[in-house]
Amino acid sequence: MKLKFCIKFLWIALLIFFGCKESKRESNRWTIEQVNHWSETTGWLRGSDFIPSNAVNQLEMWQAETFDTVTIDRELGYAGSIGFNVMRVFLHHKAWEQDPEGFKSRMDKYLTIASKHKIKTMFVFFDDCWNGTSKTGKQPDPKPGIHNSGWLQDPGQRESADTTVFPLLEKYVKDIMNHFADDKRIVLWDLYNEPGNTNKADSSLNLLKHVFSWARETNSTQPVTSGIWLTKLNLISKFQIENSDIITYHNYGSDSSMKATIDSLQKYHRPLVCSEYMARPCGSTFKNILPLLKKENVGAINWGLVKGKTNTIYSWNDTSHTDGSEPILWHHDIFRQDGTPYLKEETDLIRGYCLNK
Repeated sequence: MKLKFCIKFLWIALLIFFGCKESKRESNRWTIEQVNHWSETTGWLRGSDFIPSNAVNQLEMWQAETFDTVTIDRELGYAGSIGFNVMRVFLHHKAWEQDPEGFKSRMDKYLTIASKHKIKTMFVFFDDCWNGTSKTGKQPDPKPGIHNSGWLQDPGQRESADTTVFPLLEKYVKDIMNHFADDKRIVLWDLYNEPGNTNKADSSLNLLKHVFSWARETNSTQPVTSGIWLTKLNLISKFQIENSDIITYHNYGSDSSMKATIDSLQKYHRPLVCSEYMARPCGSTFKNILPLLKKENVGAINWGLVKGKTNTIYSWNDTSHTDGSEPILWHHDIFRQDGTPYLKEETDLIRGYCLNK
């Protein structure tokens, strides 16, 4: 009897312990009052997903040998000139693993440059899109005419479901978030880009849950999110909605599609940021989307700033420009490398909405 009682008591104690731990973790999600204060303080966010034009992927941007402050400074200057105040920037854990202190130093240098141009940053940790394997060192040249031919998943096609790599990924996330925990130059942490993409489906849900848990265990004073990208509610998007402080999402559709998405997400009473939009051939343009996002007070972050090695002027599945010729209609991006706009009427429109209060 005594043994049974002790076992029962231990079981109850464990339930209480883990129940309290889970409750504490859930309570770490920002309240509606907190996120509304964040929104009022931050104001309307508008900007681009950013990688310098001379980087084919995240590793080429962040490795010491190819980290280029001159290009970053010049191109963030283009962004500042049209009134952008935020950049969404992808990291990669292998660049950190190579040299944690150097990696954080380069992040700080990037933030200093961005701040000079009055631009805040939304860093992205993990990503399920494009190439499933990666290695440090010299990165491959872009394939002519192929959209994002060198972009890298992080941690990788196999690794995102491999729990043996989770301790390393946990150390990475916590090191970065604790190091920059009070940094006002960082407006938001995007923990996982498009989990479940590249045919992974729900196999990425475990890592998604873990990265939210790791983030909540840091001293970070910035909110966290993971952007909804699927049109149908599934386990991943449900978890994203229920655990993100700020609700972010991707929409490359027309203005009617964008409005429907906004309407469906406003019921959660949290600030909204569209962290990917603007694909001209799909009917998502600055002309029809940017005014809508401003009217609805939804953050507006389009994919692509400067034409470069990512080849995002080409459409996702277009193989008609493998000779490297330029498409008549750019898919993404706003500027050429010398700072001239692809379409001056677009940059004039952007300035009108972003610089005029």
